[in-house]
Amino acid sequence: MKEPIKNIIFDLGGVFLNIDFQLTNQAFIKLGVPHFNEMFTQHFSNPLFELLETGKITEEEFYEAFRQESKMHLTNEQIKTAWNALLLDFPPERIDWLENIGKKYQIFLFSNTNQIHYNHFISNFANQYPGKNFDAFFQKAYYSQNLGLRKPYPESFQAILDEQGLLAEETLFIDDTIKNVESAEKLGLQTIHLKHPLTILDLAL
Repeated sequence: MKEPIKNIIFDLGGVFLNIDFQLTNQAFIKLGVPHFNEMFTQHFSNPLFELLETGKITEEEFYEAFRQESKMHLTNEQIKTAWNALLLDFPPERIDWLENIGKKYQIFLFSNTNQIHYNHFISNFANQYPGKNFDAFFQKAYYSQNLGLRKPYPESFQAILDEQGLLAEETLFIDDTIKNVESAEKLGLQTIHLKHPLTILDLAL
């Protein structure tokens, strides 16, 4: 018998924030980088992106390394704009749902992201919802570039459980990427794979 859920750890992209990896792929193709999708997808990332997502390299170092990797003379702004193209909107009904679920459970966020994306989607959220702070919806929002760890590595989940003093069996993890869900499951967390076209609005919590 499963333990009652006391805590929920949410993914961000595909859960609260609409994303479309193809838009970034298409943006790089327009810039003359035809094989970007071999470098980065939802399910795979070149070591360069992993370094960025775990805070091991700076934004400037990323742009320079990207130019070397792609063999293209692109400006920082061109790379940034294409890199951010996948980040879309925060649907209002999901933000309302988030506000309500925070009254029932201890809630946390854990996102594989990077400072370039973070600055962009936080700015978008502030424009979309003036006066609201996205991170403030959670007891704590964990971003991989600050944590220094990313999903699906088990130590990333363990770091959050340890810091917050959470029991894995009382904690639910929700993500749209199956390998992240499987990794959390191995640590004893309860999990939901939020597979398209399901959204958090379909969950009975």
